[in-house]
Amino acid sequence: MPAQPTVPRMSLPAPSDPGPLIALDAIPQGLIVGSAAFNEGASPWNSLEDIAHAVAGCTLCPLYKTAKNPVPGTGNSNADFVVVGEAPGASEDEQGVPFVGAAGQLLTKILGAINLSRDDVFICNVLKHRPPGNRNPEPNEVHACSPYLVRQIELLRPKVLLALGTFAAQTLLQTRESIGKLRGRIHRYNGVPLVVTYHPAALLRNPSWKRPTWEDVQLARRILDRANPGTE
Repeated sequence: MPAQPTVPRMSLPAPSDPGPLIALDAIPQGLIVGSAAFNEGASPWNSLEDIAHAVAGCTLCPLYKTAKNPVPGTGNSNADFVVVGEAPGASEDEQGVPFVGAAGQLLTKILGAINLSRDDVFICNVLKHRPPGNRNPEPNEVHACSPYLVRQIELLRPKVLLALGTFAAQTLLQTRESIGKLRGRIHRYNGVPLVVTYHPAALLRNPSWKRPTWEDVQLARRILDRANPGTE
């Protein structure tokens, strides 16, 4: 997750040119994680605010020692659409808000392309503190932070999950499969449809991935529309 200092000057393919669409029921089914219902067991966190407070005081892995600010997540507490990334970068660490750097500006454009604003969705990461130098998350860090992410999703109970990047996808789906193998399918996380696509930071490095990303987010939007008939 290298730092991206420049504002992206790219966009997804125009929504007016979506290409041929495959019926949702014909989309290949992917991995299934968990049951068809969320865990109703006891938790020390009964709200997103409880989780944010816990993250702010978390010492379960060493990342809190080098991070400037915790980045628990932000957005609509009643969101039907939840975006999960990998870890905060430099800008996120400075502001305590996920996806506010160059990759975050691109994510805003991606959401806008499917008629969603940041106020419509909830955005978070697997890791809640920035890894030094934006290095990849380490297994012990993912293990320490996962309970926060799991509980956030339990509380939100979204209609769609969009996993951005390898670590988000592999963590939620409990797999080591690559993005290339995971995208293009509808996975299930505790019964919630989950779509995998490339991380916006990867799009900044590889613009050729714009088209598959557009296909992925378009799929996520169609799943949301089917779950909420009559909404756009």
